[in-house]
Amino acid sequence: MRIAAIDIGSNAARLLINEVTEPKKGKPQFTKLNLLRIPLRLGMDVFTHGEIGPEREQMVIDSMTVFSNLMKIYKVEHFRACATSAMRDAKNGKEIIRQVKKSSGIDIEIITGDQEAALVFENHVADALDKNNAYLYIDVGGGSTELMFYENGKMEYEKSINIGTIRLLNGLVKDDLWKELKEEIRKNINSKKPIVAIGSGGNINKIFSMSKTKDGKPMSTAFLKKYYKEMSGLSVTERMSRFNLREDRADVLVPALQIFNNVMSWSDIDKIFVPKISVADGLIHSIYEELRQK
Repeated sequence: MRIAAIDIGSNAARLLINEVTEPKKGKPQFTKLNLLRIPLRLGMDVFTHGEIGPEREQMVIDSMTVFSNLMKIYKVEHFRACATSAMRDAKNGKEIIRQVKKSSGIDIEIITGDQEAALVFENHVADALDKNNAYLYIDVGGGSTELMFYENGKMEYEKSINIGTIRLLNGLVKDDLWKELKEEIRKNINSKKPIVAIGSGGNINKIFSMSKTKDGKPMSTAFLKKYYKEMSGLSVTERMSRFNLREDRADVLVPALQIFNNVMSWSDIDKIFVPKISVADGLIHSIYEELRQK
């Protein structure tokens, strides 16, 4: 069975295509056939002007046509397309969704920050939690940051706040919002058990691979502080050259590190697990679960 997921974020759009096989014994196998990422950067328009401009609107329509054609070539049987913060906030978001449906047949649904975080967490992470720890799940996107605090196997607190990498790049996050986040964390994220972070999003995955931490092992917050100190003093061009980064990753890494460092410092957390997961993975797993239950 072939399942695809489209995730349209504030920074990039992704198409993930999986082949799902069901062995007679054991869990289903999800094999990645293709992953295509297009840096649409919708948040650059939306968070400063309130809507998606004509150039990026056309990029969305063209990208979805490409995604639709790829799904046909791969003979995808089931798919789901979701958009997050930027499309949610755009005045012309609904009109663009109509245009996309008309031109490519793709029906985009807008999901909340909490739904976005749950897609990743519940489909991948929740089963692997050690009951001896409490966990703070942190998902940093272009438009918002999602926090979910788990203790004794159940969620005790969740928060979606409009602090994201694209908003920070554009100087759109006021001190009051940071203060609100700090107070929320201090008040709600407490445990007698050690608290461990679980990070999600393209930026933390990049830092994790740069840190050379082994898969399945936690990364020390010392790495996050080190990279923030090194990168924040460099221009985007210098970061690209020194760390071998694409431009659309080099500019957002510093604000992402700022968010992770602040959240983990305020929560008194010193290590973070970075499972290789994404909203697109979560979507594919949720589609599979729905089909299995029918």
